[in-house]
Amino acid sequence: MAGEEEVELVLEDGREAMKKTLENYRRELLKVRTGRASTALLDGIMVDYFDTPTPLKQLASLSVPDPRMIVISPFDKSCIGGVEKAIQTSNLGLTPNNDGKVVRISIPPLTEERRKDLVKQVRKTAEDHRIGVREGRRDALAFLKDLEGDGTLPKDDRHRAEKAVQDLTDEFIKKIDESTAQKEKEVLEV
Repeated sequence: MAGEEEVELVLEDGREAMKKTLENYRRELLKVRTGRASTALLDGIMVDYFDTPTPLKQLASLSVPDPRMIVISPFDKSCIGGVEKAIQTSNLGLTPNNDGKVVRISIPPLTEERRKDLVKQVRKTAEDHRIGVREGRRDALAFLKDLEGDGTLPKDDRHRAEKAVQDLTDEFIKKIDESTAQKEKEVLEV
């Protein structure tokens, strides 16, 4: 029953590809600003540290003392200016203030227009990741077709396996949709 084993491998590969797409999407959602402060907003910020782009999280501890404030405590106080500049030049629209020891970022409340823009951004990101899930489906279906073509998999078995691939696709698309709805709710919450 080599065909069944290969079908299981195809399904497992498809599941893994779709799972990675979902995890990537959820990481992307963490970076979308809501009305609350979150250190995830600063993921991806690179600070010029001795002429080397260095992730902010490697240079400082980040904390959220209250829902409208992020505090960045650099391990090396000499890089505080670089931290402040990196945040100012990012496209996050945040204004850092430093007192020589820490950088404070006050998170202003989102305007209605900005909330709508963020919802559009979330929906676009969701669609990009749905496409990623569908690419996983396409690859799995191509493998199944190849297995049928080389005689390893009977046509009836291929149809059953294709149904399983579609069920898998539906499951991951639903998870993306659920995450999208949750993020939209957070963004629109005043």
